[in-house]
Amino acid sequence: MPVAGERTRGRVPGQGGRARITVRPGARSMRGRTPFAVLVVTLLSAGLLGLLMLNTALNEGSFTLSRLRKQTTEATDQQQSLQQEIAAQSAPDALEQRARDLGMVSGGDPVFLGADGRVTGKPKAAEDNPPVPRSSADPWQRPAASGSPSPAASPSPGDPGIELAPAPPAGPSPGAQR
Repeated sequence: MPVAGERTRGRVPGQGGRARITVRPGARSMRGRTPFAVLVVTLLSAGLLGLLMLNTALNEGSFTLSRLRKQTTEATDQQQSLQQEIAAQSAPDALEQRARDLGMVSGGDPVFLGADGRVTGKPKAAEDNPPVPRSSADPWQRPAASGSPSPAASPSPGDPGIELAPAPPAGPSPGAQR
């Protein structure tokens, strides 16, 4: 029992023993705010550092991408120049000139060996002749050679197995003007 003159602390009479709560503004302790503030500052710092790292990684990827694009462009340019060089060196005139520089000569008219063993055409050794000039009027006509006539034009009657191809048309060629 309480002594006379003594007040019960924190208990309101007639409330069934409930505790009284008194709230005084400004009397809050700083002890409750400090951990929350540290947590917020830590989270913000971690977020900013994460963004900085992400931005750095993206910029590094961007630099790598631009470097690789530049290398691709240079490689494409080199490939195109090499393809042009190959095309120039594989042109018929260039191939003929390189073959002559190596000491090769033209094989002349072709000779064919059939499946049954028959030889079509007249074999002969290759001769070192200058290139055959083509006339723009008739590309099928060969210039007259000084010496023996062409074997296809005058076959020997005694040659077995020689087949002659039909002669080209005698009229003007389709490309010639009339």
